[in-house]
Amino acid sequence: MKKIFAVLAVSLLAVTSAQAAEFAEVDADADGAITMEEAVAAMPDLTEDAFAAADTDEDGSLNADEFAAMSN
Repeated sequence: MKKIFAVLAVSLLAVTSAQAAEFAEVDADADGAITMEEAVAAMPDLTEDAFAAADTDEDGSLNADEFAAMSN
């Protein structure tokens, strides 16, 4: 049972690390926020409506949590 929890913990850490790396790649200017322009450069099919729906705090950009939620 302990091995199962250890494997799950390592898997979760790997996914979180991958999402952080992906966020950093899309955040072209490394300011900690992804603009619509940066998002479209990485995901050309992204619509303004989809971006706005992901921007839950309505600040005009995506933070790491909003980006991760959109990516899932």
